[in-house]
Amino acid sequence: MLQTRLTCAAQRWQACAQWTCRGPTTILSPCLRRQYAVRPAEGKRGDMDISTIPPERIRNFSIIAHIDHGKSTLADRLLELTGVISKTGKNKQVLDKLKVERERGITVKAQSVSMFYEHKGERYLINLIDTPGHVDFSYEVSRSLAACQGTILLVDAAQGIQAQTVANFYLAFGEGLSVIPMLNKVDLPTAEPERAAKQIESAFEIEAGCILQISAKTGLGVEQVLPAVIEQTPPPSGSADKPFKALLFDTWYDTYVGVVCLMAVKDGSIRRGDRIASSHSGTKYEVMEVGVMHPEQTPTTLLQVGQVGYIVCNMKSIAEAHVGDTFYRDKFPVEALPGFVPAKSMVFAGVFPIDAGEFDRLNESIQKLTLNDSSVSVHKETSAALGQGWRLGFLGTLHMDVFRQRLEEEYDTNILVTSPTVPYQIKYRDGSSKFIRTPADFPDANVMNDYVESTMEPFVTSTLIFPEKYLGSMLELCTTHRGELQNHTFIDETRVMLKCRLPMAEIVTDFFDKLKSKSQGFASFDYEEAGYDASDLVKMEVLLNGEAVDALAAVMHKSSVVPAGREIASRLKEVIRRQLFDIIIQTTANGKIIARETVKQLRKNVTAKCYGGDITRKMKLLNKQKEGKKRLKRIGKVELPHEAFLTIVKRAE
Repeated sequence: MLQTRLTCAAQRWQACAQWTCRGPTTILSPCLRRQYAVRPAEGKRGDMDISTIPPERIRNFSIIAHIDHGKSTLADRLLELTGVISKTGKNKQVLDKLKVERERGITVKAQSVSMFYEHKGERYLINLIDTPGHVDFSYEVSRSLAACQGTILLVDAAQGIQAQTVANFYLAFGEGLSVIPMLNKVDLPTAEPERAAKQIESAFEIEAGCILQISAKTGLGVEQVLPAVIEQTPPPSGSADKPFKALLFDTWYDTYVGVVCLMAVKDGSIRRGDRIASSHSGTKYEVMEVGVMHPEQTPTTLLQVGQVGYIVCNMKSIAEAHVGDTFYRDKFPVEALPGFVPAKSMVFAGVFPIDAGEFDRLNESIQKLTLNDSSVSVHKETSAALGQGWRLGFLGTLHMDVFRQRLEEEYDTNILVTSPTVPYQIKYRDGSSKFIRTPADFPDANVMNDYVESTMEPFVTSTLIFPEKYLGSMLELCTTHRGELQNHTFIDETRVMLKCRLPMAEIVTDFFDKLKSKSQGFASFDYEEAGYDASDLVKMEVLLNGEAVDALAAVMHKSSVVPAGREIASRLKEVIRRQLFDIIIQTTANGKIIARETVKQLRKNVTAKCYGGDITRKMKLLNKQKEGKKRLKRIGKVELPHEAFLTIVKRAE
């Protein structure tokens, strides 16, 4: 049997290894040659060819609206209309690719998609950018508008103009974009398109006859959208003969290829194999792949002037990608584009790992996630109670909550997020100033009395839009949160727009929840930064037997110290376990005790063995126990357990 197998193997080998002698050179048959991968010629890799579309037939536009007014639904219908996705009836939030977006039903990350559309016998390349609607993600909207020449202003025909509608309109108007107004959800029984059109006309000075009426859910009137975009949006400016110049306006991280850059090409063209350089750092890269989002990453032969697409350029380090950077062809430098104003963090919170052994993994996860969201600022922080962590800056409380959820779901991390704070400013008598992002940096009472001239906190100009019958409740809400009323106007017969100036610290707590509660969900809220103003700020500290707990310190207005101090003291009394000595809980501000609670000591019944006799026997035993308690209190230390701190933070949230 073995001999038979060897004979068969030898025959197969001889059949394969046929020698061909050609003079002195001996050539092996093809079956024995080593096979090498051959790079296909350019244009033969199956890449999409979009070089035949001139800049005159390219349109770049975005969709902006208040939250839940139907931006993502309209994007789904446009993708079906152009054949990018099939009309299966199951297309819901196709561009919302994050799990948190689908769970919450909101857009968090702006997404780009390229479509091809036939209009009057000519083929157009249309680039759509779907933007978030919540005020916390306005930075995503501003970056998206930088790559567009026009925008669709979408308004819910049932709800009318909302606060974020006004903010987004002026954001697009400031960029000089062509604004195309549209009314959505006109098929709803509660829709009032005439009233909503009058609101748009009075608020934005746009003629009501120019407003398209559509229903993105049913597809009513959607076929009019793209022709309106083509006719009312100007083509991108730029020259194909000039050197390559592109604006980097978004990035994300891919596990296999590293950093993927989303760019808007302003001049020239770029293809695979070219070398580009960054104006910010001067670092040079080789382009490995170019393409467009259709709706997933689709390679193309090149990207040329006016087009919006992605570039993979072997960028491995997260720190190399700077949103707003200008890229140019190597050895052909160009003048850098203006870029973007860096996002200012308005809310700060500490992030700590539950398990200290996961610090390195959490650090890598935060770096990758901040690449996708460049508006988050990161600074390392150390707490005596929680260990090593980070102080992260966000644009708002929803932004913070979404970031936390993405860390837990996308990177499987277990973290603790402390209560949000805002940055304060300290002005000293020598003319210098300092920004305070953590309560630990706030000066103590002695420094405040001797060296500090004034303390300042950030304010915002807020816009509230609500039905007229809630005017009294809204005025009361603003005044109880230290608000300064500026003006209120009627945008129609039943709706009021109220403007007031509020401290940012009041917004990051429970202001939005109270707003929805007092208006039964009908009020909308938007705000913009209004600078710093003088305020009477103090630092509240928590003492356990005279020792300060840094993780529970907070900076707040003087009027809020007493109720906050009493609340934290009562909560601590519930979670701290009893010891063999009394634990005194105190909250202090400016060297004064605000509230005090006592956790009584555990006592052994030392008189249990006394069944009678003189009282002096019992007093002797009790006095001996009392002296031991005093000695134990002098040498004993009270440490807040990690579980107790978690309980306090969760209850505060």
